[in-house]
Amino acid sequence: MRILFFSHYFPPEVNAPAVRTFEHCREWVQCGHEVHVVTCVPSHPQGRVYDGYQSRLRLQRECVEGINVHRVWTYVAANRRFLRRSLGYLSYMISAVPAGRRLPRPDVIVATSPQFFCACAGFLASKLLRRPWLFELRDIWPESIVAVGAMRNRLLIRLLEAIELRLYDDAERIVAVTEAFKANLLRRGVPEGKVEVVPNGIVPDSWAPGDPSVLRSELGLDARFVVSYVGTHGMAHNLDTLLDAAELLRDESDVHVVTVGEGAEFDRLRRTREERGLSNVTMVGQVPHDRAKSYLLASDVLIVLLRKAALFRTVLPSKVFEAMAAGKPIILGVEGEAKRVVESAGAGLCIEPENARELADAVVRLKSDDALRQRLGRSGRAAVRELYDRRVLARRMLDVVEACRASRDGPATGETDGQRCC
Repeated sequence: MRILFFSHYFPPEVNAPAVRTFEHCREWVQCGHEVHVVTCVPSHPQGRVYDGYQSRLRLQRECVEGINVHRVWTYVAANRRFLRRSLGYLSYMISAVPAGRRLPRPDVIVATSPQFFCACAGFLASKLLRRPWLFELRDIWPESIVAVGAMRNRLLIRLLEAIELRLYDDAERIVAVTEAFKANLLRRGVPEGKVEVVPNGIVPDSWAPGDPSVLRSELGLDARFVVSYVGTHGMAHNLDTLLDAAELLRDESDVHVVTVGEGAEFDRLRRTREERGLSNVTMVGQVPHDRAKSYLLASDVLIVLLRKAALFRTVLPSKVFEAMAAGKPIILGVEGEAKRVVESAGAGLCIEPENARELADAVVRLKSDDALRQRLGRSGRAAVRELYDRRVLARRMLDVVEACRASRDGPATGETDGQRCC
């Protein structure tokens, strides 16, 4: 089977959509399928093209572990200003659809969100190529940007919601990443038989505990109790809560907070840290994915936070699975589905979102109870191996992709035209 996959993000970018897309496609290739990914030149989140890549109109091709990767021109913008980011998203759709037409004709098309216009690219390509498409729903959009206050124009919101419903209606199948996302679609009239849930996960074997001493020594934190947040510093995360907690923890001289990653709020948060003189906070910035793993493994406790909003009760951040795979206890400031997963796995302590006092108290509790930390870490690692192995989940999604193809007449095209680049 030949699969055409539209994804705005792809490695060497390190955010959750890039990693999920790569690990799923790699598994599909290992199962014997031909996969073509149409993506951007990597620039997330700083809005600077990565070394070794160029932003140019001509389609750029590479082979990544058997995956045929085709990089299109886009308007490169940092993950900060809404208008410029939106132009970047729109330019991807404009470039990606013609690129998809120039590739070997697929048996099925997959398009993932975020972002919204990536799903639109899948919709348009399916019409032009007359092939079925699968909508991988990782974000309820535009509801998610409304929830963080990034969009307030009611007319535009209604227009985008109408397009959103049209995409759900047209897609042959929908893969949602949480049960709550599926429930959202069913409430809005999407047939239940059309929607499957394939949650985020992790490849557990790639997270073998290592020696954290070298990295902790680099940071000057050998004897400290290290509490880390590793991920996007965005509007949805409200990391002011973490800085507020760090201020409450000033008297705990052996506690140090580390953040790794960048995003729309990174510069403002760094200024806030400096203005408040929070010497117990280190903000590392963006690092490669393997380096981010090192920070996770070198930490004593890992933090996962989102705003206190109804929408975020439906999400399940990939950071949860990374922390579980690393064998580290979680302090979770997210309600709903994420809380259910962490509590059922016995992998961490759950606090009220945006409650700095509860966050600080949870840090002190875990610092003072080594047995509790060890138990939570072991339980999380066991749960992720049993329930959230990405290799198993990728094959589950592949079953849905194959069902999507089989729902339309016509045999698989295979590799008869000899146009593979891998």
